[in-house]
Amino acid sequence: MLGVAGTRHRRGPGILFAYGFRPFFLLAGLYGALAVPLWLGLYTGRLGLEPVLPPPLWHGHEMLFGFGTAVLAGFLLTAAPGWSGLPPVAGAPLAGLVLVWLAGRVASCFGDGLPAAAALVDLAFLPALAVAIAPHLQAAARRNLVFLPLLGGLFLANLAVDLDGSGFLRGIAAMALRAALDLFVLTIALIGGRIVPSFTANFLKTRGEAVPLRSFSWLDRLALGALIAILLADLAALPRVAGAIALVAALFNALRMRGWHSRRTLSEPLLWVLHLGYAWLVIGLTWKGLVDLTGFLPGSEALHGLAIGAIGTMTIGVMSRASLGHTGRPLVAPRPLGLAYVLISGAAFARLAAPLLAADLYLPALLISASLWCTAWLLFLLTFGGVLIRSRVDGQPG
Repeated sequence: MLGVAGTRHRRGPGILFAYGFRPFFLLAGLYGALAVPLWLGLYTGRLGLEPVLPPPLWHGHEMLFGFGTAVLAGFLLTAAPGWSGLPPVAGAPLAGLVLVWLAGRVASCFGDGLPAAAALVDLAFLPALAVAIAPHLQAAARRNLVFLPLLGGLFLANLAVDLDGSGFLRGIAAMALRAALDLFVLTIALIGGRIVPSFTANFLKTRGEAVPLRSFSWLDRLALGALIAILLADLAALPRVAGAIALVAALFNALRMRGWHSRRTLSEPLLWVLHLGYAWLVIGLTWKGLVDLTGFLPGSEALHGLAIGAIGTMTIGVMSRASLGHTGRPLVAPRPLGLAYVLISGAAFARLAAPLLAADLYLPALLISASLWCTAWLLFLLTFGGVLIRSRVDGQPG
């Protein structure tokens, strides 16, 4: 759907594995569209997979350690060379990382007969990713080293989930998945706090709007520190403490956005989607806080504002922008993308509403949420599937 007239596009394995965003954003889009229908098939008993974990835990695991890690890998493998000035991970090493990720998905879906072996396969990806990007992070600014402990924390959470699935630490998977979600939310806040105001400032500058974007380093620290405190409270199984901190974190992150001039970005989908994703972070933290404090819903029902709204919206926004910019295309959102962004929010609202409805409406609400989510990722694939397997339109490498 995207291209430049008169430009001859090359495609093939050499192009696909030329840069980390290409295979991993393609896989993230595919798995984002497939994993939710697979989960609904398991949930309704109409699909005969043999996952290591029970269906609800498998769903959480695959959305975080399948879909989520594919997006994170694509981002880090693409951003880290720019931070360090070193050549990107490409060719056979990148293809090897992709194979490790794919093997983990197969093991998770069909590893019930050999849970220990499936766990070893599933656990291999995050350490492999850390080894691949470690030289880049060590050569970059010190602040980027934070991604190594984040990857380490995600690995430990995945280890806990797989130990539960293998029968060694029964009952720990739900807590580990909540901790993994907390780590992804922290990553969204960390990256979003860098790129949203930066991209917005550049956009306003090109329009001749000399509007300073306010940044308060102390507020950034409070916002991120509160998210770390939520993680610690969830690890300690203190839901009311986590709920109270979540409300404070929502306030800090909302104040963080006040200086970003979100309303001035409404004419540019590639920008407003990032602001929307960060707004969902605030909404999701607020909802988690209310549920954890009052207990009027199961804690797991409160997490989808963060999982679908914040992570889903921010990831599709970052993936869209990177897919355009790193293939030499103008940073102008094709028309289907705006619809995809709105559908992600619709999926989040429908999923949050599901447990509030009458019991006979719960499953229809899940189906609506799933349909909106899958349609959004199919639109992403229709827009960028061909782009990600073709060479840059400007003739540059990458």
